[in-house]
Amino acid sequence: MNIILLGPPGAGKGTQASHLVDDFGMAQLSTGDMLRAARKAGTPLGDRVAAVMDSGALVSDDIVDDLICDKLDSMPHDQGAIFDGYPRTAAQAHSLDKILADRGRTLDFVIELNVDEDALVDRITGRFTCASCGEGYHDRYKLPKADGVCDNCGSTEFKRRPDDNEETVRTRMAEYRAKTAPILPIYDARGLVRRIDGMGSIDDVTKEIEAIIDQK
Repeated sequence: MNIILLGPPGAGKGTQASHLVDDFGMAQLSTGDMLRAARKAGTPLGDRVAAVMDSGALVSDDIVDDLICDKLDSMPHDQGAIFDGYPRTAAQAHSLDKILADRGRTLDFVIELNVDEDALVDRITGRFTCASCGEGYHDRYKLPKADGVCDNCGSTEFKRRPDDNEETVRTRMAEYRAKTAPILPIYDARGLVRRIDGMGSIDDVTKEIEAIIDQK
């Protein structure tokens, strides 16, 4: 089982992918995580990634394709893949066809999370995480029970992603509308697209996604 989770930044793709990893033993191929790791490494590639991410633009296809290939090659052949944040463009969609075919894999579903843009900006710009354990919080929707203390590990240090500001978020959304949304007709023509309400509760979205997967 190989699927794409599609939707604008902050739509909940990463959260849903982690549930699928737990429930189905699939592997999450999150380009966001891969790119942040490269950025943190401080290599020349990481510096290039940092500059692009900070501008809100999309990282070049060759960098992302190489990351995807390396990840798939490290996985057991019978382990399913969840593509989170990839493909983002028509060119990447065609590259993915070749990447999968070269490895004897096929794409089963493209699941699009539909969202409200203004609500999504609010969701993204208010989020922060525990610097120690990574537990997620939000300025309005999920504050720590004790002010300044992580519910999970008790740490008092928190962090925010530098690109979680309104200007960058809206730039990323504009990029999504201009470059990523047009790939949907490619998959619609193959009968692979399934659309669900990404603004529902996490549990409701998870149930809808798992119902789609259970069709196979």
